[in-house]
Amino acid sequence: MPSHIKTKNCLPALLFGASLCLSQAAGAATAYISNEKDDSLSLIDLDTLEVIETIDVGQRPRGITFSQDYSKLYICASDDDTVQVMDVATHTIISNLPSGEDPEQFALHPDDRRLYIANEDNALVTVVDTVKEQVIGQIDVGVEPEGMAISPDGKVAVNTSETTSMLHWIDTDTHELIHNTRVDQRPRHVEFTKDGKLLWASAEIGGTVAIIDVDSKEVIKKIRFEIRGIHGDKIQPVGIKLTDDGKTAFVALGPANHIAVVDAKTFEVIDYLLVGRRTWHMEFSPDERYLLTTNGISGDVSVIDVQKRKAIKSIRVGRFPWGVAVKPD
Repeated sequence: MPSHIKTKNCLPALLFGASLCLSQAAGAATAYISNEKDDSLSLIDLDTLEVIETIDVGQRPRGITFSQDYSKLYICASDDDTVQVMDVATHTIISNLPSGEDPEQFALHPDDRRLYIANEDNALVTVVDTVKEQVIGQIDVGVEPEGMAISPDGKVAVNTSETTSMLHWIDTDTHELIHNTRVDQRPRHVEFTKDGKLLWASAEIGGTVAIIDVDSKEVIKKIRFEIRGIHGDKIQPVGIKLTDDGKTAFVALGPANHIAVVDAKTFEVIDYLLVGRRTWHMEFSPDERYLLTTNGISGDVSVIDVQKRKAIKSIRVGRFPWGVAVKPD
């Protein structure tokens, strides 16, 4: 891994209306971006907001996530039918996990060991023990499973099935399907609130985000989006991120090329932020100063200043950036 020289980086006033200077710390958080069409990861230094390295990985990388100590990065190599394990210190692939066919998204259990993987092609969720590198469970779910999340207490995993338009609730002790919740067409992503009381679920073709009460597993609110000058068919919610204080949600709206800002208490949309083309998934910097969005068609990452609610930079990465995970300093 190359050494980094930390300098002061000022973005020109002509670009943003005012000079924006980014102070540098002794160490830098790093964003890892999976490039679906280039079979690679782009690494972005979050001090300089520049790509510092590109790493070749397996075919069609999509979902990515770190182990809890950030020593390993798990990568869904979808066209290789495996989850690759990267040693973060050396950026080498150290093993390939038996993931089931076409892994797309996954979620790591709070025990830092069980990985719940959505297998898009065969209507399964595969559970892998990352230490033994063995499949320890497979659960039948709906057609085209994609989204995956685990409750903060680790008791429940939730999967979305795009064609079935359902959320599937899985008991993580028994690996049994315990409930199905119908949502709007083509659910893509699910995100628990920090207290585990609510679940947010995006429906790409339905154009909505459903808020689900975790105890009852019932939809209690649907959020719809309208952007002046953009046809409703292009407003396709995908990724969701919630701030740690539980006050604000950000929703990626796909080919609408905008991020919706939502009051997470009232569920009212309070702003729309213009970003790159076909915005997909998002992640915060460790201090939540920035929100990074992957924009597949334009091949870039937009950097949003969270407090100002404004995109301040576009960073060119590989072709069709899909997933994003952030490693702290």
